[in-house]
Amino acid sequence: MYPAREFAVAGGLMSYGASLADAERQAGIYAGWIVKGTPVVQLPVQQNVKLEFVINLDTATALGFTVPVSLLSRADSVIQAR
Repeated sequence: MYPAREFAVAGGLMSYGASLADAERQAGIYAGWIVKGTPVVQLPVQQNVKLEFVINLDTATALGFTVPVSLLSRADSVIQAR
């Protein structure tokens, strides 16, 4: 189990953690506010709340694991070679 999607894409069994794409989007919004001259005291504190659950079925097969359908249905993304 890994904390970011990129680990599962690279061959890890599964990942569950904050969406880096969402965090980058939030950083872009902040940068826009700063460029527009928003005073620092007016910038809201934000936390990345979007979480992703990714399962790599290729790795599960290589390890001899059978992933239950109930778990697959909860995944945001399932990686499987075609």
